[in-house]
Amino acid sequence: MRIPTKRLRPRLLAVYALVLVALWFARPTGSSILLGLVPIALGEGIRLWATGHLHKNDALTVTGVYAYVRHPLYLGTLLIAVGFLWMAHNGMALVLGAVFALFFFGYYMPYKNRIEGARLESLYGDEFRRYATAVPRLLPRLRAYRPLGGLPPGESSWRGVRFADNNETGTALAVALGVLAMLVRWQLG
Repeated sequence: MRIPTKRLRPRLLAVYALVLVALWFARPTGSSILLGLVPIALGEGIRLWATGHLHKNDALTVTGVYAYVRHPLYLGTLLIAVGFLWMAHNGMALVLGAVFALFFFGYYMPYKNRIEGARLESLYGDEFRRYATAVPRLLPRLRAYRPLGGLPPGESSWRGVRFADNNETGTALAVALGVLAMLVRWQLG
């Protein structure tokens, strides 16, 4: 069985460099690790839930966590980042977190929302427009979104094949390795 992994893209070199710098300056404590594990687990849980529902390019995904928030993968990533910042437990982590937040909210999120939104609107038209109007980008709504006419049978369940097809294994492994690296950093002092 082949385990899908994410390709490392050169355009993400700055992100990888920030992660290494953050790890270098990290001064985790037992309590900062425990505190950071909470948003990391929540963020990875959201990502796992999302990828098991995501019909990338096959259908508009409005089930699972997508019924509550339009960009659950980004929400999960933000929670994971906050968890690692808490784990790092130092001022440099706050500076790097601010740089990440400026980049994410100032450039990446608006760019991806514009490109992704235009693509989904061209594919699904009014169905996407209704969904985008009803479901917030990052702050989840309290009640699940239900499309007009309901869902086709079986479309509301999580599927392992979708999880595998959406290549979340690489992200889950990277998060686990990041936690392990923080534990090692804590033990080495």
